[in-house]
Amino acid sequence: MEMNASYTSFVAVGDSFTEGMSDLLPDGSYRGWADLLAARLAAREPGFRYANLAVRGKLIGQIAQDQAPVAAAMGADVITLVGGLNDTLRPKVDMGLVREHLETAVELLAPSCKQLVLMRSPGRNGPVMERFRPRMEQLFATIDELAAKHDALVVDLYGAPVLADPRMWDVDRLHLTTEGHRRVAEAVWQTLGLPAELDWRTELPLARPPGWTARRTQDLSFARQHLLPWIGRRLTGRSSGDGRPAKRPELQPYGDAPLS
Repeated sequence: MEMNASYTSFVAVGDSFTEGMSDLLPDGSYRGWADLLAARLAAREPGFRYANLAVRGKLIGQIAQDQAPVAAAMGADVITLVGGLNDTLRPKVDMGLVREHLETAVELLAPSCKQLVLMRSPGRNGPVMERFRPRMEQLFATIDELAAKHDALVVDLYGAPVLADPRMWDVDRLHLTTEGHRRVAEAVWQTLGLPAELDWRTELPLARPPGWTARRTQDLSFARQHLLPWIGRRLTGRSSGDGRPAKRPELQPYGDAPLS
């Protein structure tokens, strides 16, 4: 990768991770790593353009069908594609079909941009995640294979212990905190060949874990506010992104439209 490379446009494709949940702004909207990366790229390149097509809850088949063709038509310098993790968290999943959808998206996006960036998504440490870990690693093996085939870059967030630290995750245990998104932005920045501003892999200081009572209180709150609604959506075939438009659907100069 060329160091200090120049990029004039960026399109982000994906689900809630790329939409920016749970990097909450004071106005109630989400920022996230893609917005942070766009701001930094725009500071280097006058007239820089940015689009973010991500919608929370989307499966890789929906991303491949609805977002990838739009992104490919934009002709951006950089496209990031992060998807498939929502599929692995479903009670039942056809990983062969996940692979097919991901391959379809990569084959469409790779020739349409200067640089395609894929990711091995982070995974929070904890007993619930262990159930889905084999599926996740199967997804990541596919990502590595497709990246090698299509000259895409891979940002290995899964391999960074700091991003598995529960303190990097919001109370819903599904989305990174503001600090987590900041580190992801830095990881993509460095993968694109741009000069490092920090070591995003630096682990958090040791801290005394919460006691049994505090953990049980947190578990009950998580179950009521996040886990049960999530299960309800899975059982009824609904998604948190149903009817929601893309975050930033047009490839526009960075300052021309508000970032969500």
